[in-house]
Amino acid sequence: MANFNFRKLPFMGGTARQISEVVNNLVEGKINATGTVTLTNSATSTVVSDLRASADSVIIFMPKSSASATELYGGTMYVSAQAKQTFTITHANNSNTRLFSYIILG
Repeated sequence: MANFNFRKLPFMGGTARQISEVVNNLVEGKINATGTVTLTNSATSTVVSDLRASADSVIIFMPKSSASATELYGGTMYVSAQAKQTFTITHANNSNTRLFSYIILG
């Protein structure tokens, strides 16, 4: 699911070293906003639980195989519902394994 390998600052601030580390990681693109999902075989939707998701999030997918690329770029896959900590992907009903990396913004 989520990749939480990077430090978060305490809500009340942090030391200069902690702040520097977090800011430098942000500049390098390490923003704790990625995850992976495998679409459910023989179903038309897959529900993803992710603490960072919200009704207003933008979710971007990157296919990890040719079957995944066919699903994404063939126009059969889209995010059909979003809510706090979850989103639903509607997709084709087939038996191909389709793995994606995703990023959540917002």
